[in-house]
Amino acid sequence: MRELIRPVVKGAARLDAATPASRDRAVDALRALAIVGVVLGHWLVTALVADGGTLRTDSPLRHLPHLAPISWAFQTLAVFFLVGGHVATRSLATAQDRGQSYGQWLRTRLTRLFAPVAAVLALWTVAAVALLLTGADLATVRTLVKLALCPLWFLLVFAALTAATPLLTRVNPLWPLAVVLHVDLVRFGLGGPSWLGWANLAAGWLVPYTLGAAWTRGELERRRAGWILLAGGAAVTAALVAWAGYPASMVGVPGAAVSNLNPPTLAAVTFGVAQCGLALLLRAPLRRALRRPVAWAAVVLVNLSAMTIFLWHQTALMATTATALLAGRLPGLHTVPDGLGWIAARLLWLPVFALALGVCRTAFRSHERRSDLRARRPSRVVRVHRGPADAAAKEARRA
Repeated sequence: MRELIRPVVKGAARLDAATPASRDRAVDALRALAIVGVVLGHWLVTALVADGGTLRTDSPLRHLPHLAPISWAFQTLAVFFLVGGHVATRSLATAQDRGQSYGQWLRTRLTRLFAPVAAVLALWTVAAVALLLTGADLATVRTLVKLALCPLWFLLVFAALTAATPLLTRVNPLWPLAVVLHVDLVRFGLGGPSWLGWANLAAGWLVPYTLGAAWTRGELERRRAGWILLAGGAAVTAALVAWAGYPASMVGVPGAAVSNLNPPTLAAVTFGVAQCGLALLLRAPLRRALRRPVAWAAVVLVNLSAMTIFLWHQTALMATTATALLAGRLPGLHTVPDGLGWIAARLLWLPVFALALGVCRTAFRSHERRSDLRARRPSRVVRVHRGPADAAAKEARRA
């Protein structure tokens, strides 16, 4: 056993040594936690029920509403937007100091964001056509493609906010929060049209993004700011759920009249504010924990494949589900998620999903790596692969 552990420890030490002392490791840790939270959340609450010859989506939150706290732990998109706003505003300032134009900076950011998407679109286009040609039910194909491509909405919103970063560096988060408040007042209080809620798709995620910009400006460095955001956001969210009729689940539930996430509601945004407060409070403990080389290595490995993990985790779930269907309807995978037995069975499937995601990472990580190379052009690229420590050094230099 010691012989197996020793190379891991040595590799982690190299990763640690390759990281500049100026790097804020807590930022990378928060990004990694946000990605892992989204992945685990989807794997826990997304059910593909085999119903005759079709697959349909369902959720344990529909049948077991008392499990709504699961969504509180794993709906971590606000933390991702917080970190995204912080990193984007900081990297823009650095680019300007180096004489880089806004266009060059934006091309770099968007290339890293969208280049890996091509592989997902290509595979699922081929898969959808193949399924239809082999007689698969249209509803099943629609369900699978929708699940596979649903992460792309997040990338579009994130890209739009990234492009608007020069305009957002000084925006007070209270302004987009006020927009969300008034949109919900019109929708739910005055009987306004439901389509108006889609204005919150930008305004709602603009709140944590501009909190990230405030973090860059140094306005959230004191622990008091984190406590105010955590306590205030949690109190308002609790009041909205208890007395204003907002759903307790922070993710969409099939068949529910109102979703807190599609589009974001005031409750989802205030909950995100609380999450941002907690994230800010965790910075110091994370920095201390990540002095350990092994812990830092785990964070680096997640960040090096962040887009691949995010884009392919639903495909990993569906590939496992479809393959296992050959053995019949299996609990926790193809059955209706209407009991604690389903939850227990689903937990046992998580390592299988992780293994399938690992296969996807191995197959498609090269697309993410090439996007990084294209983003760094015309700077000279060293093409000799020297191992994980060099990958960590590259990751450490990324904004």
